[in-house]
Amino acid sequence: MLTGLKESKMTNSHEETSSLLRARNEWVSAGVATAHAIFAVRAQGCQVWDADGKEYLDFAAGIGVVNVGHNHPRVVAAVRDQLDRYVHTCFQVVMYEPYVRLAQRLCRLIGGTRPMKAFFATTGAEAVENAIKIARAATRRSAVVAFDGAFHGRTLLGMTLTGISAPYKQRFGPFAPDIHHAPYPYEYRGWTTERALDRLQELFDSEVSPDRVAAILIEPELGDGGFVPAPTAYLRRLRQIADEHGIVLICDEIQTGFGRTGRMFGFEHSGIEPDLVTVAKGLANGFPLSAVIGRADLMDAPEPGGLGGTYGGNPLGCAAAMAVLDVFEEEALLERAGRLADILREGLVKIRNAHDCVGDVRGLGPMLAMEIVSDTQSKEPDAALTGTILAQSRERGLIVIRCGTHRNVVRLLAPLVASDEEARRAMRILADAVDASVAGRRGANAESYA
Repeated sequence: MLTGLKESKMTNSHEETSSLLRARNEWVSAGVATAHAIFAVRAQGCQVWDADGKEYLDFAAGIGVVNVGHNHPRVVAAVRDQLDRYVHTCFQVVMYEPYVRLAQRLCRLIGGTRPMKAFFATTGAEAVENAIKIARAATRRSAVVAFDGAFHGRTLLGMTLTGISAPYKQRFGPFAPDIHHAPYPYEYRGWTTERALDRLQELFDSEVSPDRVAAILIEPELGDGGFVPAPTAYLRRLRQIADEHGIVLICDEIQTGFGRTGRMFGFEHSGIEPDLVTVAKGLANGFPLSAVIGRADLMDAPEPGGLGGTYGGNPLGCAAAMAVLDVFEEEALLERAGRLADILREGLVKIRNAHDCVGDVRGLGPMLAMEIVSDTQSKEPDAALTGTILAQSRERGLIVIRCGTHRNVVRLLAPLVASDEEARRAMRILADAVDASVAGRRGANAESYA
């Protein structure tokens, strides 16, 4: 992502955007990175319009947040209705029904017939931190195992759990103690299930005994780490290891949840039952709401007052989340996600077949990505070409963003309400953007040898 937005580098130099950019650079911290130098003024479904009137297909979706599309009328109506009733009381002061009903619905959705309970917070990082608190309280242990390439937030513990150095950790240390990292099974980079499990065992043998581990925290598909799905065999073995040693298995579903992978939750692809699940992003379709949902005996381990937060489970967010779940049921969005996945994967495979800069196409359901490399033999990450592809896509009316530890992965986070035509148009734009980017790189190389 860009570390700053420079007006001189904009290809769109319209007055409104230029004025806003000057204000942005004057008043907003340079530490806030922005992928695209545009300002949204309106959004609906899969479309976003910028301050200069240009329309885009938004296949970033607020980083996988607006899964049911921008300004879905069902969500907007639910929030407006709640807004007329009350905006805030703080659940720790005066309780309200939307909090309880949403907790009930999520527990039944994730746990089935198992006794489950839920807790609401505001951000994904808060959900992760509270899941760790719950696991530590329940097990009376302190150690946590997370994974290379993982992203779990920007708070102190979130940064520590995150397995990506730049830009998230930079000069922000020292970090939280007793956090240990293991390799994530990333076959394209040589980390097979067997090799990753061997290294996890080495971690237990040499660094932290499993009887000291409170929790294993894993994303069913790496998010910011590169959209790498965890193999079924790996997740099932983690479940066994957790059971053998009394470890709490936490699935971070903050990006993978709510239909993003073609199932309601990513862990469903492997058939495992996690002990705790963290959710945010797509939960409330843009309203700041997150949750920890898990086994009732674990969720009750903290003493009263140990969990909370002034804005956690805000009534507007709870109302939005209930509407999101209604939309999934009434509009058959999981079925729609499967259709969307087929179109997007077909488009990505065609791009890969046409260019040796696409080393890998991967992902579960419509949570898809392509890894950009210098060539398929060396597999050298090419972050510069990735940035060019994003810019060329934007100029053609498609918003996509990158991920990966080397920032060389183009990820697709299309709203699940995208039509077949919108999906195909996005793939045509992306293919043209890759064509232009590769041609530009060849031209630059030719000039350098002239």
